[in-house]
Amino acid sequence: MTAPSTFGLSTEARNLHWLLSNLVEEVPGVHSVTVVSSDGLMLLSSDPGRQTTTVTGGLQDGPRGSSADLATIVSGIGSLTVGAAKLMDGGGVKQTMVAMDEGSVFVMSISDGSLLGVHATPDCDMSVIAYHMALFVGRAGHVLTPELRSELRKSMESAQ
Repeated sequence: MTAPSTFGLSTEARNLHWLLSNLVEEVPGVHSVTVVSSDGLMLLSSDPGRQTTTVTGGLQDGPRGSSADLATIVSGIGSLTVGAAKLMDGGGVKQTMVAMDEGSVFVMSISDGSLLGVHATPDCDMSVIAYHMALFVGRAGHVLTPELRSELRKSMESAQ
């Protein structure tokens, strides 16, 4: 995992980075994790500047295959499910899971429209991932103030 430097960040921002790192490192089957704000901007990521390989074999700097892709997907899934819940009078969306042949994507509401997204292996233990996501949300939700979101955005911009 390549994490942005936490030097100079507030205690709350460093704690969120630590929680994110633990989620990736401690939960089997997790590829990457991202936190997205209500306006679709990536606030935290497990691999903010990862390089990917192109079809011709050369390296390119994200976003394809990187956390920027996961953030885009999480934001889109979040928007789609909120719209579906409104059409169905279903109330607030708490969690969404997409199972694919080669992986899974989990999206969970944090607070004020922010979302936690996880990309995992197809054979992951979904209940373990959901449990650890809920722990992250419980610990992170109350500290995601507008000031902290602004600090995290600036940190992500400098990492990319």
